[in-house]
Amino acid sequence: MARIPYFDMNQASPAIKDLVSSRPPLNIYRMVAHGGPTAEGFLALGTALLRKSELNPQLRELVILRVGALCGAAYEVFQHRRVATHEGVSSEKIEAVLSRTDTEPDSEIFTRLEMDALRYTDAVVRQVKAPVELFRALEDSLSHKQLVEITTLIGFYMLVSRFLENFEVDIESPV
Repeated sequence: MARIPYFDMNQASPAIKDLVSSRPPLNIYRMVAHGGPTAEGFLALGTALLRKSELNPQLRELVILRVGALCGAAYEVFQHRRVATHEGVSSEKIEAVLSRTDTEPDSEIFTRLEMDALRYTDAVVRQVKAPVELFRALEDSLSHKQLVEITTLIGFYMLVSRFLENFEVDIESPV
């Protein structure tokens, strides 16, 4: 059960209403809306990362799932497991990213870029600064813009995970 009541979206600012109008009615939006202007920034950054990024959507979802798993954010994992499936990520890859948080996922099922991105994700989440060799490995495959996007993606979903866990946002009941 959420630690504070969900925000009444009928009371949301026009900007927040606009930012969530094309999204499903998820509890995370009803909780973050309490933030007013900070909610607007949160939602705008999330939109940029999910809808305007140059990252491959499957790679993006593997990274998001890995962050959610490493942070112990059940809501995040639940929601993005569905998104990852929709984006064509195999169930084998999804389970590998989620099941082995104490060590890196099984490298045999991932491409080199996916493994580099997952190792980088692990390092950023666990150590803050990834070792130079992990950064350089990604730099060999991604543009500078994509390097910024993947690092921002990791940081944003660390924020999302901490937000969800601290407010104990409930997973929505099936419709």
